[in-house]
Amino acid sequence: MGQGPILVTGAAGFIGFHVAQRLLAEGHFVIGVDNLNAYYDVSLKRARLELIDGHPKFRFHRLDISDRAAFTELFTEHQIERVVHLAAQAGVRYSMDHPHEYVDSNLVGFVNLLEACRHHKVEHLVYASSSSVYGNNQKVPFSVEDNVDHPISLYAATKKANELMAHTYSHLYGLQTTGLRFFTVYGPWGRPDMAYFSFTKAVLEGKPIRLFHYGDAERDFTYVDDVVEGVLKALHLPQTASDGSAKPYRIFNIGNHSPVPLMRMVEIIEQYTGREAIKELVPAHPGDVPRTFANIDSLMTETGFRPVTAIEDGLARFVEWYVSYYVRRDSEVLARLA
Repeated sequence: MGQGPILVTGAAGFIGFHVAQRLLAEGHFVIGVDNLNAYYDVSLKRARLELIDGHPKFRFHRLDISDRAAFTELFTEHQIERVVHLAAQAGVRYSMDHPHEYVDSNLVGFVNLLEACRHHKVEHLVYASSSSVYGNNQKVPFSVEDNVDHPISLYAATKKANELMAHTYSHLYGLQTTGLRFFTVYGPWGRPDMAYFSFTKAVLEGKPIRLFHYGDAERDFTYVDDVVEGVLKALHLPQTASDGSAKPYRIFNIGNHSPVPLMRMVEIIEQYTGREAIKELVPAHPGDVPRTFANIDSLMTETGFRPVTAIEDGLARFVEWYVSYYVRRDSEVLARLA
């Protein structure tokens, strides 16, 4: 990897913040982009940014990637060498009621990014896809060789579209692109709309949690530090594969390769919070899948990636962070007001 700036889109987001933090720790110059939208608590996004915004090698731009003029100006201002694209409108369920936000961010924004990378000779674009592209795939573990032509949510459809668009630009213009299908990323500074986060909050507050699929679901939970390691290994990949073949276009799964029953996740949260969950077993939600399970063989072969964090350790760190960030902070506020 050269010494040019690396653009991280979604730099105030969960994964984007951790990736930017790691790149800065390794000495890279990072350009961060985020629109700080209100999909979830903006103060959490700002708190993440505060941890890196003062770094001498970090520059932050608040802009929306669907704003083509602003995005083009960004690439003109900075000689961006590589891109880690993590900005997107996330959430399977939210896409059912807010489809245009997914089109603007995940489709229009992605075309803007591809065009900017093409015209400014970016060396490598690593972008976030999702395990949701597998839909109701019955074959496990999910492999990048599997057919993904039947998404069951608009969010999944936009991520599949991103992969096709990236393939086109790799084919037509030689742009090196690597798509990463993330499997249920969790950890400190996570997203409040994710189950592990909302469950922890509810358990600590003595409120019920809703377990879809009547609690009979499994997820390939992947700790954020493992995900960051995989992202950086992908970013370092040369355009030529280990077998000598040209690889301007790649797709990898990033998962823990170890599905965890939803009930087991709840048990671990109960253990580390010291409280029992009030469980409500409900039917499956449209757009949800009962099980995810990543085959990560190709990523391991190409990069040496190997997840190392057990769900017990990862959730322990998350609960510790959650209590530190929310419970103790709120207690201090109440104490000041008393």
